[in-house]
Amino acid sequence: MIRNIRIVGYLVATLCIDAAFNLVASAQIQTGLQYGKSTVALVYVANSPSAGKFQINAFAAASDGKLAVVRGSPFPAPVIDMAGDGKYLFATDTAHIYSYLIAADGAITKVGSIDALKFNSPGCGSVGGLFLDRTGANLYDFDYQFDCANMGYQSFSIDPVSGRLTYLGRTTGHWSEFWYGPMSFIASNRFAYAATCIGNMYWLIYGFRRNRNGTMTDLNKDFPGPKAKQDDFYCPYLTSPDPTNHVAISVQAVNQNFGNDGLPQLATYTVNGLGDLTTKSTYRNMPRTANAYVYDIATSPSGKLLAVSGNAGLQVFHFNGSKPIAHYTQLLTPDEIDQVCWDNDNHLYAISSTSGKLFVFTITPTSHHKAPGSPYAITNPQIMVVVP
Repeated sequence: MIRNIRIVGYLVATLCIDAAFNLVASAQIQTGLQYGKSTVALVYVANSPSAGKFQINAFAAASDGKLAVVRGSPFPAPVIDMAGDGKYLFATDTAHIYSYLIAADGAITKVGSIDALKFNSPGCGSVGGLFLDRTGANLYDFDYQFDCANMGYQSFSIDPVSGRLTYLGRTTGHWSEFWYGPMSFIASNRFAYAATCIGNMYWLIYGFRRNRNGTMTDLNKDFPGPKAKQDDFYCPYLTSPDPTNHVAISVQAVNQNFGNDGLPQLATYTVNGLGDLTTKSTYRNMPRTANAYVYDIATSPSGKLLAVSGNAGLQVFHFNGSKPIAHYTQLLTPDEIDQVCWDNDNHLYAISSTSGKLFVFTITPTSHHKAPGSPYAITNPQIMVVVP
């Protein structure tokens, strides 16, 4: 089956944001670089350098992808999951959600917090899977209440001046097939999608409509899997939209004994005006990944590339809208890669908790190479947010 990897609260899941901090770069990281014309992105990596200690490390990325440590980094913070845009960074400890203001040089300052669990039944729940809508007006989280209620997503409005959150409501409860992680909004900002595969037995591709007030409503539609070969079916897991109306989904072929039938493959779906998903992907036209277990996928801002990470490393595919996804690179690193993120300047960022590294690559549809200084050593990285 396709493996989940990050432990948050009671579940395991994946998620695209002090003197004791042990940061040693493979090549020296500059310090004190100001966020200005030479900076194309800010990179925030939450890590746990020792038991019970959590912090956010901030970096400024130059036009060539080289990283510099932001003033004051690392910032002590009880972070299990993050999301962010150009103005605010949001983080959760599985109970509270904290708002951080991003300064001009990339430094962060806490400006608010909200107890996200107080809207649940007493003693119930765990918060994770933070994600934003495309305008940065609303923040959402996955609300896990397996022992006392069904699962769903909470919605919050973001005060554009203070960064503080206001609770708007929760989606209708659903059984445990909902995936403990963030969803992905398509370019219109109207629909968000996710997928899940449980034990190679139960699978679901599901979607929500974003309402005008920022809340979400379950589409309650059954979306088809790709056409499988005889006696197989596909278990989907991760989703990533392009800048138009297409969504890439990683899928695993499963045989009648509920075992994996080959390596995971990559399907492409098209969204219509009603939020329906359709696909022309089949077992014959979907490329296979080099990873037996896929941990993350991310479409580039141009929509032309799809990064895929997992237990065997990181590779990039050509993404062609509704046409079949096509092979591009071999493995860019053999290190196990947990999460990948793009900026708007052809840089791909990747973290590996097992090897303790942060990678930066410059990748276009015709060329690819490591950025200067990559990889950087960082102890036990957990989650990453990239702010272009």
